[in-house]
Amino acid sequence: MELKAVVFSIPFGVIFVVLGLFVNLLQAICFLTIRPLSKSTYRKINGTIASLLWLDHIWLLEWWAGLKVKLYTDLETYRLMGEEHALLMPNHMCDADILIGFLLAQRLGCLRSALMVMKKSAKYLPIFGWTSWFLGFVFLNRSWEKDESNLKRSLQGLKDFPMPFWLTIFAEGTRMTPDKLSEAQKFAASRKLPIPKNVLIPRTKGFVTAVKNLRSFVPAVYDVTLAVPEGHSTPSLHTMIERKSTMVKIHIKRYSMKDLPQSDEAIGQWCRDRFVAKDSMLDKFRAEGTFGDQEIHDTGRSIMALLAHSSSSYLIYFALVKLCQKFSLLSTWRGMGVLVTSFAATVLLMHIFIEYTKLPKQKGVQTQSTRGKATDFKFN
Repeated sequence: MELKAVVFSIPFGVIFVVLGLFVNLLQAICFLTIRPLSKSTYRKINGTIASLLWLDHIWLLEWWAGLKVKLYTDLETYRLMGEEHALLMPNHMCDADILIGFLLAQRLGCLRSALMVMKKSAKYLPIFGWTSWFLGFVFLNRSWEKDESNLKRSLQGLKDFPMPFWLTIFAEGTRMTPDKLSEAQKFAASRKLPIPKNVLIPRTKGFVTAVKNLRSFVPAVYDVTLAVPEGHSTPSLHTMIERKSTMVKIHIKRYSMKDLPQSDEAIGQWCRDRFVAKDSMLDKFRAEGTFGDQEIHDTGRSIMALLAHSSSSYLIYFALVKLCQKFSLLSTWRGMGVLVTSFAATVLLMHIFIEYTKLPKQKGVQTQSTRGKATDFKFN
Protein backbone atom coordinates (compact mmCIF):
# COMPACT_ATOMS: atom_id res chain seq x y z
CA MET A 1 0.00 0.00 0.00
CA GLU A 2 1.38 3.42 -0.96
CA LEU A 3 2.58 5.79 1.79
CA LYS A 4 -0.18 8.29 0.96
CA ALA A 5 -2.91 5.70 1.48
CA VAL A 6 -1.27 4.60 4.74
CA VAL A 7 -1.18 8.14 6.11
CA PHE A 8 -4.72 8.93 5.00
CA SER A 9 -6.10 5.67 6.41
CA ILE A 10 -4.82 6.18 9.97
CA PRO A 11 -7.50 8.57 11.32
CA PHE A 12 -10.31 6.56 9.73
CA GLY A 13 -8.59 3.30 10.66
CA VAL A 14 -8.54 4.14 14.38
CA ILE A 15 -12.28 4.92 14.32
CA PHE A 16 -13.02 1.84 12.21
CA VAL A 17 -11.09 -0.54 14.49
CA VAL A 18 -12.37 0.77 17.83
CA LEU A 19 -15.96 1.26 16.65
CA GLY A 20 -15.93 -2.04 14.78
CA LEU A 21 -14.72 -4.06 17.76
CA PHE A 22 -17.33 -2.36 19.95
CA VAL A 23 -20.05 -3.22 17.40
CA ASN A 24 -18.84 -6.83 17.22
CA LEU A 25 -18.87 -7.09 21.02
CA LEU A 26 -22.45 -5.84 21.20
CA GLN A 27 -23.44 -8.20 18.38
CA ALA A 28 -21.91 -11.17 20.21
CA ILE A 29 -23.73 -10.28 23.42
CA CYS A 30 -27.04 -9.99 21.56
CA PHE A 31 -26.37 -13.26 19.71
CA LEU A 32 -25.88 -15.12 22.99
CA THR A 33 -28.63 -13.46 25.05
CA ILE A 34 -31.41 -12.15 22.78
CA ARG A 35 -31.35 -14.46 19.75
CA PRO A 36 -32.25 -17.63 21.73
CA LEU A 37 -35.34 -15.82 23.05
CA SER A 38 -36.50 -13.90 19.98
CA LYS A 39 -34.87 -14.08 16.56
CA SER A 40 -37.03 -11.20 15.33
CA THR A 41 -35.98 -8.86 18.16
CA TYR A 42 -32.36 -9.90 17.69
CA ARG A 43 -32.48 -9.00 13.99
CA LYS A 44 -33.93 -5.56 14.71
CA ILE A 45 -31.39 -4.72 17.41
CA ASN A 46 -28.51 -6.27 15.51
CA GLY A 47 -29.36 -4.28 12.38
CA THR A 48 -29.36 -1.05 14.36
CA ILE A 49 -25.99 -1.88 15.95
CA ALA A 50 -24.39 -2.82 12.60
CA SER A 51 -25.70 0.35 10.97
CA LEU A 52 -23.35 2.35 13.23
CA LEU A 53 -20.43 0.77 11.39
CA TRP A 54 -22.04 1.02 7.94
CA LEU A 55 -22.75 4.74 8.54
CA ASP A 56 -19.04 5.21 9.15
CA HIS A 57 -18.37 3.66 5.73
CA ILE A 58 -20.99 5.93 4.16
CA TRP A 59 -19.28 8.95 5.77
CA LEU A 60 -16.02 7.79 4.15
CA LEU A 61 -17.67 7.70 0.72
CA GLU A 62 -19.75 10.86 0.85
CA TRP A 63 -18.08 13.26 3.27
CA TRP A 64 -14.43 12.24 3.09
CA ALA A 65 -14.07 11.17 -0.55
CA GLY A 66 -16.87 13.30 -1.98
CA LEU A 67 -18.53 10.47 -3.92
CA LYS A 68 -21.65 11.61 -5.76
CA VAL A 69 -24.39 9.08 -6.49
CA LYS A 70 -27.24 9.80 -8.90
CA LEU A 71 -30.26 7.50 -8.99
CA TYR A 72 -32.44 6.84 -12.05
CA THR A 73 -35.73 5.00 -11.71
CA ASP A 74 -39.48 5.53 -12.12
CA LEU A 75 -41.46 7.16 -9.33
CA GLU A 76 -43.49 4.03 -8.54
CA THR A 77 -40.34 1.98 -8.01
CA TYR A 78 -38.83 4.79 -5.93
CA ARG A 79 -41.96 4.82 -3.74
CA LEU A 80 -41.71 1.08 -3.10
CA MET A 81 -37.97 0.93 -2.44
CA GLY A 82 -37.33 0.45 1.26
CA GLU A 83 -40.97 -0.51 1.83
CA GLU A 84 -40.82 -4.07 0.47
CA HIS A 85 -38.55 -7.11 0.45
CA ALA A 86 -36.45 -7.16 -2.72
CA LEU A 87 -33.79 -9.21 -4.47
CA LEU A 88 -31.18 -6.91 -6.01
CA MET A 89 -29.22 -7.95 -9.11
CA PRO A 90 -26.46 -5.40 -9.89
CA ASN A 91 -23.53 -5.57 -12.25
CA HIS A 92 -20.30 -6.00 -10.25
CA MET A 93 -18.35 -2.94 -11.36
CA CYS A 94 -15.71 -2.63 -8.59
CA ASP A 95 -14.85 -3.40 -4.97
CA ALA A 96 -16.76 -0.30 -3.81
CA ASP A 97 -20.06 -1.76 -5.08
CA ILE A 98 -20.75 -3.15 -1.60
CA LEU A 99 -20.25 0.22 0.08
CA ILE A 100 -22.32 1.94 -2.61
CA GLY A 101 -25.04 -0.62 -1.86
CA PHE A 102 -24.98 0.45 1.80
CA LEU A 103 -25.18 4.10 0.76
CA LEU A 104 -28.20 3.43 -1.45
CA ALA A 105 -29.89 1.37 1.28
CA GLN A 106 -29.37 4.18 3.79
CA ARG A 107 -30.96 6.73 1.46
CA LEU A 108 -33.98 4.48 1.01
CA GLY A 109 -34.35 3.63 4.69
CA CYS A 110 -33.29 -0.03 4.85
CA LEU A 111 -29.65 0.10 5.91
CA ARG A 112 -30.43 -2.06 8.96
CA SER A 113 -31.66 -4.85 6.70
CA ALA A 114 -29.26 -4.61 3.74
CA LEU A 115 -28.03 -8.18 3.19
CA MET A 116 -25.67 -9.61 0.58
CA VAL A 117 -24.42 -12.85 -0.92
CA MET A 118 -20.61 -12.80 -0.73
CA LYS A 119 -17.64 -15.10 -1.17
CA LYS A 120 -16.75 -17.08 1.94
CA SER A 121 -13.31 -15.53 2.42
CA ALA A 122 -14.95 -12.17 3.23
CA LYS A 123 -16.41 -13.72 6.39
CA TYR A 124 -12.94 -13.93 7.92
CA LEU A 125 -12.08 -10.27 7.41
CA PRO A 126 -11.72 -8.70 10.86
CA ILE A 127 -14.64 -6.47 11.86
CA PHE A 128 -16.32 -6.20 8.43
CA GLY A 129 -16.64 -9.96 7.97
CA TRP A 130 -17.68 -10.55 11.58
CA THR A 131 -20.32 -7.81 11.41
CA SER A 132 -21.67 -9.31 8.18
CA TRP A 133 -21.82 -12.80 9.68
CA PHE A 134 -23.83 -11.64 12.69
CA LEU A 135 -26.21 -9.83 10.32
CA GLY A 136 -26.92 -12.99 8.34
CA PHE A 137 -25.03 -12.36 5.11
CA VAL A 138 -24.82 -15.46 2.90
CA PHE A 139 -21.25 -16.67 2.30
CA LEU A 140 -20.49 -19.03 -0.58
CA ASN A 141 -17.49 -21.18 -1.50
CA ARG A 142 -18.05 -20.73 -5.25
CA SER A 143 -18.49 -24.49 -5.45
CA TRP A 144 -22.10 -25.36 -6.21
CA GLU A 145 -21.85 -28.78 -4.55
CA LYS A 146 -20.95 -27.06 -1.27
CA ASP A 147 -23.08 -23.95 -1.71
CA GLU A 148 -26.48 -25.22 -2.83
CA SER A 149 -27.80 -26.46 0.50
CA ASN A 150 -26.31 -23.52 2.43
CA LEU A 151 -27.87 -21.01 0.03
CA LYS A 152 -31.30 -22.63 0.18
CA ARG A 153 -31.22 -22.78 3.98
CA SER A 154 -30.14 -19.14 4.27
CA LEU A 155 -32.84 -17.95 1.86
CA GLN A 156 -35.60 -19.86 3.60
CA GLY A 157 -34.41 -18.35 6.88
CA LEU A 158 -35.46 -14.92 5.62
CA LYS A 159 -39.17 -15.79 5.61
CA ASP A 160 -39.74 -14.33 9.06
CA PHE A 161 -37.47 -11.30 8.63
CA PRO A 162 -39.15 -8.56 10.71
CA MET A 163 -38.63 -5.58 8.37
CA PRO A 164 -38.24 -4.93 4.64
CA PHE A 165 -34.88 -6.29 3.49
CA TRP A 166 -32.70 -6.04 0.41
CA LEU A 167 -30.73 -9.12 -0.56
CA THR A 168 -28.03 -8.33 -3.12
CA ILE A 169 -26.66 -11.09 -5.31
CA PHE A 170 -23.84 -10.41 -7.76
CA ALA A 171 -24.86 -12.82 -10.50
CA GLU A 172 -21.61 -12.31 -12.44
CA GLY A 173 -19.83 -13.94 -9.50
CA THR A 174 -16.81 -11.63 -9.62
CA ARG A 175 -15.75 -8.07 -10.36
CA MET A 176 -15.26 -6.76 -13.86
CA THR A 177 -11.64 -6.79 -15.03
CA PRO A 178 -10.14 -6.69 -18.54
CA ASP A 179 -9.01 -10.31 -18.24
CA LYS A 180 -12.40 -11.54 -17.09
CA LEU A 181 -14.18 -9.54 -19.77
CA SER A 182 -11.92 -11.08 -22.40
CA GLU A 183 -12.68 -14.56 -21.09
CA ALA A 184 -16.42 -13.79 -21.12
CA GLN A 185 -16.20 -12.58 -24.72
CA LYS A 186 -14.34 -15.71 -25.83
CA PHE A 187 -16.92 -17.89 -24.06
CA ALA A 188 -19.80 -15.98 -25.67
CA ALA A 189 -18.21 -16.27 -29.12
CA SER A 190 -17.72 -20.03 -28.69
CA ARG A 191 -21.40 -20.48 -27.71
CA LYS A 192 -22.70 -18.00 -30.31
CA LEU A 193 -24.11 -15.77 -27.57
CA PRO A 194 -24.27 -11.94 -27.62
CA ILE A 195 -20.73 -10.72 -26.95
CA PRO A 196 -20.61 -8.46 -23.88
CA LYS A 197 -18.61 -5.25 -23.78
CA ASN A 198 -19.49 -3.83 -20.37
CA VAL A 199 -20.58 -6.77 -18.19
CA LEU A 200 -19.69 -10.41 -17.61
CA ILE A 201 -21.91 -13.38 -18.38
CA PRO A 202 -23.93 -14.18 -15.24
CA ARG A 203 -23.66 -17.47 -13.40
CA THR A 204 -27.32 -18.24 -13.08
CA LYS A 205 -27.50 -21.15 -10.59
CA GLY A 206 -27.39 -18.88 -7.56
CA PHE A 207 -29.91 -16.45 -9.02
CA VAL A 208 -32.28 -19.28 -10.00
CA THR A 209 -32.09 -20.72 -6.48
CA ALA A 210 -32.71 -17.28 -4.98
CA VAL A 211 -35.81 -16.70 -7.11
CA LYS A 212 -37.26 -20.14 -6.40
CA ASN A 213 -36.78 -19.83 -2.64
CA LEU A 214 -37.78 -16.18 -2.28
CA ARG A 215 -40.68 -15.76 -4.68
CA SER A 216 -43.32 -16.79 -2.12
CA PHE A 217 -42.52 -13.85 0.20
CA VAL A 218 -40.33 -11.41 -1.77
CA PRO A 219 -42.44 -9.37 -4.23
CA ALA A 220 -39.76 -7.85 -6.45
CA VAL A 221 -36.44 -8.14 -8.24
CA TYR A 222 -34.51 -4.88 -8.70
CA ASP A 223 -32.35 -4.91 -11.81
CA VAL A 224 -29.56 -2.52 -10.77
CA THR A 225 -27.08 -1.07 -13.25
CA LEU A 226 -24.08 0.93 -12.04
CA ALA A 227 -21.93 3.11 -14.28
CA VAL A 228 -19.20 5.73 -13.97
CA PRO A 229 -19.47 8.76 -16.30
CA GLU A 230 -16.64 9.57 -18.67
CA GLY A 231 -13.93 11.62 -17.01
CA HIS A 232 -14.49 10.03 -13.59
CA SER A 233 -12.44 7.20 -12.11
CA THR A 234 -13.90 3.88 -11.00
CA PRO A 235 -14.24 4.06 -7.19
CA SER A 236 -12.32 1.76 -4.88
CA LEU A 237 -11.54 1.62 -1.17
CA HIS A 238 -8.01 2.75 -1.99
CA THR A 239 -9.08 5.84 -3.93
CA MET A 240 -11.76 6.68 -1.37
CA ILE A 241 -9.22 6.75 1.43
CA GLU A 242 -7.01 9.01 -0.70
CA ARG A 243 -9.99 11.40 -1.12
CA LYS A 244 -10.25 10.98 -4.90
CA SER A 245 -13.74 12.22 -5.70
CA THR A 246 -15.80 10.51 -8.38
CA MET A 247 -19.39 9.90 -9.46
CA VAL A 248 -21.55 6.81 -9.87
CA LYS A 249 -24.90 6.73 -11.65
CA ILE A 250 -27.37 3.97 -10.82
CA HIS A 251 -30.36 2.81 -12.83
CA ILE A 252 -32.97 0.59 -11.17
CA LYS A 253 -35.79 -1.26 -12.91
CA ARG A 254 -38.31 -3.17 -10.82
CA TYR A 255 -39.70 -6.55 -11.92
CA SER A 256 -42.54 -8.24 -10.09
CA MET A 257 -41.42 -11.63 -8.82
CA LYS A 258 -44.72 -13.20 -9.86
CA ASP A 259 -44.02 -12.26 -13.49
CA LEU A 260 -40.75 -14.21 -13.65
CA PRO A 261 -40.75 -17.63 -15.37
CA GLN A 262 -41.35 -20.81 -13.38
CA SER A 263 -38.79 -23.32 -14.68
CA ASP A 264 -35.10 -23.27 -13.74
CA GLU A 265 -34.00 -22.98 -17.36
CA ALA A 266 -36.39 -20.12 -18.08
CA ILE A 267 -35.34 -18.20 -14.95
CA GLY A 268 -31.70 -18.62 -15.93
CA GLN A 269 -32.41 -17.32 -19.42
CA TRP A 270 -34.33 -14.39 -17.96
CA CYS A 271 -31.24 -13.49 -15.90
CA ARG A 272 -28.96 -13.73 -18.95
CA ASP A 273 -31.36 -11.58 -20.96
CA ARG A 274 -31.24 -8.90 -18.28
CA PHE A 275 -27.46 -8.75 -18.53
CA VAL A 276 -27.64 -8.46 -22.31
CA ALA A 277 -29.98 -5.52 -21.74
CA LYS A 278 -27.58 -4.07 -19.14
CA ASP A 279 -24.77 -4.27 -21.68
CA SER A 280 -26.82 -2.36 -24.25
CA MET A 281 -27.85 0.19 -21.64
CA LEU A 282 -24.20 0.75 -20.67
CA ASP A 283 -23.30 1.19 -24.36
CA LYS A 284 -25.91 3.92 -24.57
CA PHE A 285 -24.69 5.39 -21.28
CA ARG A 286 -21.15 5.66 -22.64
CA ALA A 287 -22.47 7.67 -25.57
CA GLU A 288 -24.86 9.93 -23.64
CA GLY A 289 -23.48 9.99 -20.09
CA THR A 290 -26.93 9.47 -18.57
CA PHE A 291 -29.61 6.84 -18.05
CA GLY A 292 -32.32 9.11 -19.43
CA ASP A 293 -34.87 11.45 -17.86
CA GLN A 294 -35.80 9.35 -14.81
CA GLU A 295 -33.28 10.93 -12.45
CA ILE A 296 -34.51 11.14 -8.87
CA HIS A 297 -33.83 14.41 -7.06
CA ASP A 298 -30.54 14.16 -5.18
CA THR A 299 -31.09 14.31 -1.41
CA GLY A 300 -27.47 15.30 -0.82
CA ARG A 301 -24.96 13.76 1.54
CA SER A 302 -26.23 11.82 4.54
CA ILE A 303 -26.53 14.00 7.65
CA MET A 304 -27.05 10.83 9.68
CA ALA A 305 -23.68 9.47 8.52
CA LEU A 306 -21.99 12.76 9.42
CA LEU A 307 -23.55 12.85 12.88
CA ALA A 308 -22.76 9.18 13.54
CA HIS A 309 -19.13 9.56 12.47
CA SER A 310 -18.62 12.85 14.31
CA SER A 311 -20.11 11.46 17.52
CA SER A 312 -18.17 8.22 17.43
CA SER A 313 -14.93 10.05 16.54
CA TYR A 314 -15.30 12.46 19.46
CA LEU A 315 -16.12 9.70 21.95
CA ILE A 316 -13.35 7.38 20.75
CA TYR A 317 -10.59 9.99 20.68
CA PHE A 318 -11.77 11.44 24.00
CA ALA A 319 -11.58 7.97 25.55
CA LEU A 320 -8.13 7.37 24.04
CA VAL A 321 -6.82 10.65 25.48
CA LYS A 322 -8.19 9.75 28.90
CA LEU A 323 -6.56 6.31 28.69
CA CYS A 324 -3.23 7.87 27.78
CA GLN A 325 -3.48 10.20 30.76
CA LYS A 326 -4.64 7.57 33.23
CA PHE A 327 -2.01 4.99 32.35
CA SER A 328 0.77 7.47 31.42
CA LEU A 329 1.09 5.97 27.97
CA LEU A 330 2.94 8.98 26.61
CA SER A 331 5.44 9.30 29.44
CA THR A 332 6.80 5.76 29.82
CA TRP A 333 8.61 3.45 27.46
CA ARG A 334 6.11 0.71 28.14
CA GLY A 335 3.23 3.04 27.35
CA MET A 336 4.91 4.20 24.17
CA GLY A 337 5.37 0.56 23.19
CA VAL A 338 1.65 -0.07 23.65
CA LEU A 339 0.78 2.95 21.51
CA VAL A 340 3.24 2.03 18.76
CA THR A 341 1.96 -1.56 18.71
CA SER A 342 -1.66 -0.37 18.51
CA PHE A 343 -0.74 2.09 15.80
CA ALA A 344 1.05 -0.61 13.79
CA ALA A 345 -1.89 -3.01 14.19
CA THR A 346 -4.28 -0.37 12.84
CA VAL A 347 -2.06 0.30 9.83
CA LEU A 348 -1.71 -3.45 9.20
CA LEU A 349 -5.46 -3.98 9.37
CA MET A 350 -6.17 -1.17 6.90
CA HIS A 351 -3.45 -2.58 4.64
CA ILE A 352 -5.17 -5.99 4.74
CA PHE A 353 -8.50 -4.45 3.77
CA ILE A 354 -7.10 -2.44 0.90
CA GLU A 355 -5.04 -5.35 -0.43
CA TYR A 356 -8.05 -7.66 -0.16
CA THR A 357 -10.16 -5.34 -2.28
CA LYS A 358 -7.50 -4.54 -4.89
CA LEU A 359 -7.87 -6.08 -8.30
CA PRO A 360 -5.33 -8.72 -9.35
CA LYS A 361 -2.67 -7.75 -11.88
CA GLN A 362 -3.99 -7.88 -15.41
CA LYS A 363 -2.37 -9.48 -18.41
CA GLY A 364 -2.86 -6.45 -20.65
CA VAL A 365 -5.35 -8.28 -22.83
CA GLN A 366 -7.48 -6.76 -25.52
CA THR A 367 -11.22 -7.17 -25.60
CA GLN A 368 -13.32 -7.77 -28.63
CA SER A 369 -16.20 -5.49 -29.55
CA THR A 370 -19.30 -6.76 -31.26
CA ARG A 371 -18.06 -5.23 -34.51
CA GLY A 372 -14.98 -7.45 -34.43
CA LYS A 373 -12.48 -4.65 -33.78
CA ALA A 374 -9.93 -5.02 -31.02
CA THR A 375 -10.18 -2.20 -28.49
CA ASP A 376 -8.19 -1.57 -25.34
CA PHE A 377 -10.38 -1.86 -22.25
CA LYS A 378 -9.58 0.77 -19.68
CA PHE A 379 -10.27 -0.16 -16.08
CA ASN A 380 -9.38 2.38 -13.42
